[in-house]
Amino acid sequence: MRILKYIFLLLLLACIGITVYVATQKGDFKVTRSWIIHTPKSTVFDYVNDYKNWETFGSWMSKDNPIQFTYPAKTMGAGARFSWQNNSDTGDLRTYFVKENDSIAQKANWNGTVADVYFKFSDTLDGTKVTVQIRGKMDVLTKINTFFSGGIHSIIVDGMEKSLRNLDKTLAYEIKTYSIKVNGISQRNSGYCLKQTVSCKVKNVTKNIKIFLPKMVHFFKKNQLPMAGKPFVLYERYDIANDIVTFSVCMPTQKQIFVSSGSDVTSAEIVPFTCIKTTLTGDYSHLQEAWAKARKYIADNGYTENFAGKYSEVYLKTIDDVKQPSRWVTEIHIPVFPKAAPSVPLSLPITPTATTTNETAPETATP
Repeated sequence: MRILKYIFLLLLLACIGITVYVATQKGDFKVTRSWIIHTPKSTVFDYVNDYKNWETFGSWMSKDNPIQFTYPAKTMGAGARFSWQNNSDTGDLRTYFVKENDSIAQKANWNGTVADVYFKFSDTLDGTKVTVQIRGKMDVLTKINTFFSGGIHSIIVDGMEKSLRNLDKTLAYEIKTYSIKVNGISQRNSGYCLKQTVSCKVKNVTKNIKIFLPKMVHFFKKNQLPMAGKPFVLYERYDIANDIVTFSVCMPTQKQIFVSSGSDVTSAEIVPFTCIKTTLTGDYSHLQEAWAKARKYIADNGYTENFAGKYSEVYLKTIDDVKQPSRWVTEIHIPVFPKAAPSVPLSLPITPTATTTNETAPETATP
């Protein structure tokens, strides 16, 4: 019995010694990893810059992982953030600096451990070199937990490398997998909506739609307004020569809603019009090709664009419905004049022709 007491005492002392040793070690850490992503830099940057995309490539994602994400209205660019919870584990990430197509700086906090996260994007012959650096400081509990799991460096490195590999695979499939179908003539119905109008340069249109569309959805949820359909964008002005586009992000409503003065959101009526409808299934980077195919269909089939009408994109499935870009669905509506109905010759009643024989004359029709 005395031997068992000694053994237990030795084990207890060993545990205390290890704990004291680990707790007194430096909590600072710094890890850097790079990976070649076989996709153009601007596409990689835009994908990483939006936190809603992280569910498709993060190392924590698995079928057996019950992790839950919470997203605010702003999920991309400086000031964007999101948080997560997995059983007793919690964390959040916030972007505080962005340099377009170059770098992103973030602040991370998970279970009390704080860290700075830096992304650097560089062009290479094979695509984009993404370099990620994480540096921070562990609290005592994290030091002890990570010590028995191989150390903080091992844990972070494994997660970083897996995430970068997943990012490469995700972009290789999700961005490049798409389809375009010209549906033909269609009719946009009347109704009401709330809208927010934005002006920007041509190159920033897609980015700004991704920013303001979630804001409109958030506005409806915040004010508990029912949505009467899918969100859409109306192009009010598209001036390539002067490099300016004015568009309105809209959400259909069941009835006309009046918003208090001074708000960026205003009430509007949806005017019905005849259009050529085209459906893109896939990432928004293929919208330009979809618009081109729609216009080719218009020219090939003898339609004429109605420039007084409203050009629009309707977002049937977005990142809020399904995370995979290859499954997003967008409809393009180009206003056209209806074709005139073909004229049908009028016919007079058929009358028999008089003859001097007993034979019946052939019937003739006079136009």
